[in-house]
Amino acid sequence: MNEILRQPWPWYVAGPLIGLMVPLLLMLGGKPFGISSNLRHMCAATVPCGLPFFTYDWKRQGGWNLLFALGIVLGGFVAARWMLPDGYATAIAAATQNDLHALGLGDLSGLVPAELFGWPALTTTRGWVTLALGGFLVGFGSRWAGGCTSGHAISGLAALQLPSLIAVIGFFAGGLLMTHFLLPLVF
Repeated sequence: MNEILRQPWPWYVAGPLIGLMVPLLLMLGGKPFGISSNLRHMCAATVPCGLPFFTYDWKRQGGWNLLFALGIVLGGFVAARWMLPDGYATAIAAATQNDLHALGLGDLSGLVPAELFGWPALTTTRGWVTLALGGFLVGFGSRWAGGCTSGHAISGLAALQLPSLIAVIGFFAGGLLMTHFLLPLVF
């Protein structure tokens, strides 16, 4: 069983499992699937400051979602820490490696480039732009779009919501814009 969990799952297994989340959540009381709303739930739980936006019953509305997000973080930690096979290397296409090297990213040995996602990255301008500013823009964008990529692409499209289709097209176009035009400017 451990070997099955250590291997990447093919799209025809992982895709339907993700797709089954939508009807499962609908059967459990019409809960939407998404991660970005957890920031609002965490703010409501810790420092509502009397702001109407954070004054609601976060335990009833978002407790399950916070637990789900915690499971994602915990599962990622367990998988990265104890389930990677010995000598594991992230599979990156040769063309992508060449493009990343051209941008000045040399250490591609881990799950993410160490120059971007390590503690030393926060001491560089490039690190602050990618982590702090990029994180703020992702958070702002998901709030402005009324949800994140997982919420719109999985729940919204499954419910045939036009705003979700527009948001997913915008996410995809923004990713292409960032990859081909803005990322080379940052690096």
